[in-house]
Amino acid sequence: MARPSISSEQRGFAYLWTLMLIAFMGVGLTIAADLYATATRRDKERELIFIGHEFRVALERYYTAPGQPNQYPLTLEELLKDPRFPGARRYLRRLYNDPVTGKPDWVLVRQQGRIVGLRSLSTQRPIKQGNFDDDDVGLANKTRYADWVFTYPYDLFTPVPGDGVKH
Repeated sequence: MARPSISSEQRGFAYLWTLMLIAFMGVGLTIAADLYATATRRDKERELIFIGHEFRVALERYYTAPGQPNQYPLTLEELLKDPRFPGARRYLRRLYNDPVTGKPDWVLVRQQGRIVGLRSLSTQRPIKQGNFDDDDVGLANKTRYADWVFTYPYDLFTPVPGDGVKH
């Protein structure tokens, strides 16, 4: 029995369907890659906020250490081992990398030479612009991650309404 022959019109139609399928797959992969990149950036933002909180808590514990004057550390290493105590007093287990840049290149926020907070070096625009916890309201509507400052106390640099001066 002879096979029915496929006309050239049918072959052209199958070729067209194959091209359309490849085009749809390309669009789908582009959308998937974009969604993945956005999800990755959101994860890095959450991690940045978590690490900022870790540093904020460590600064608070250092500042309010019992039997010591209220003062901030001179270096981040003092949060790993407080030199004011003879034994090992730790406020952080390790120094974290900035999750956005992937490097330990924090910008230290200082007052009178002592570290009161830190921020990222990244100039990328944050996805998250609002709906922050009360301790992080100062992070809202910032144009870059470098504007997200984590200090102890959390409102150290928030303006007081009416005076126009940052405290």
